[in-house]
Amino acid sequence: MVDFDRIIDRRPWDSMKWNVPEGVLPMWVADMDFEAAPPIREALKKRLEHGIFGYTEVPEAWYAAYQNWWERRHGLKLEKDWLMFVTGIVPAVSSLVRKLTTPNEKVLIQTPVYNIFFNSILNNGCRVAESPLIYEKGAYRMDLADLEEKMADPQTNLMILCNPHNPVGRIWDRESLARVGELADQYHVTVISDEIHCDLTAPGKAYIPFASVSDACRRVSISCLAPTKTFNLAGLQTAAIAAADPFLRHKAWRAINTDEVAEPNAFACEGAVAAFEKGEPWLEELRAYLWENRRIAEERLLRELPRCHAVPAEATYLLWLDVSALGGGEAIAAYLEEAAGLMVTAGGEYGEAGKGFLRINLACPRATLEEGLDRLVKGVKSLA
Repeated sequence: MVDFDRIIDRRPWDSMKWNVPEGVLPMWVADMDFEAAPPIREALKKRLEHGIFGYTEVPEAWYAAYQNWWERRHGLKLEKDWLMFVTGIVPAVSSLVRKLTTPNEKVLIQTPVYNIFFNSILNNGCRVAESPLIYEKGAYRMDLADLEEKMADPQTNLMILCNPHNPVGRIWDRESLARVGELADQYHVTVISDEIHCDLTAPGKAYIPFASVSDACRRVSISCLAPTKTFNLAGLQTAAIAAADPFLRHKAWRAINTDEVAEPNAFACEGAVAAFEKGEPWLEELRAYLWENRRIAEERLLRELPRCHAVPAEATYLLWLDVSALGGGEAIAAYLEEAAGLMVTAGGEYGEAGKGFLRINLACPRATLEEGLDRLVKGVKSLA
């Protein structure tokens, strides 16, 4: 049994998440407060003990680890030639936006969505084309009619898909993904599919890789894959992109090598291989723990904050909380930090469609979760 209840002080180690004023509890950035799985730590320790950390090449074991994991767990057969190492999904996405667009073209995203997508688009001189998700009866779905309208615009030649979706926690169904692929194929739009949250699904639930859905989906897409969210390895700077189409694959290869984000550090591949080869038992315990955290949070909020609505989620360890009945999410997030010492993310960070929401990270020991819920409940109640 893994002791996920153990509280570890991260402040002395320059944690971005915990670089907050004393007395403030951070439940914002998507970063877990759990130790990495023992086999990963052992692999990194072994590499450390070698003592030489020179330039490193991507080993055969890295390719095999990705191929075996995605075929066994997710039913997606990845050819070795499709896979390329990258230092992270965000650097890869930014490189791909630069390579696959020209300035002032539009990049399509489905909002509310991961806020860094906006940066990757705007920082590269492109325009954001938002296709807001439909939010009704407390749940989200794609607006496929709007998506087609936006894809049909000749200025739109790229889409960034979030699958599963951050922050709303949806695992997209096969029919919706197939339609995205059909439209992208019809209107000559390349799809970058960010699948970093794919293994953090509810126990018994599986996600559907975009490239596995149809020939069209596979042909038009570049998949972004990583062990970093799943196994809490973001600091190792290790990820992959995969493209089946030879033309897109060449463009992607040129993008990441031009920007120099295609070379691993001495620990990046070792950590990924250990995660995929030996981390599965730890992951299964983690998923159960995370969903118990979610159950505790949802039940308490329903009981004590009935005017707030926790959007049902199938994936991620992020709680997307509808606080629109209380006012703007930005003002509430600022108030919670000031009055309750709780740092969460205002939904407006994820686009106009996110205003009126808060994003809360549930990936922490149970005692930390309870303290965070105490602060949230007390803070919201004091708003009245």
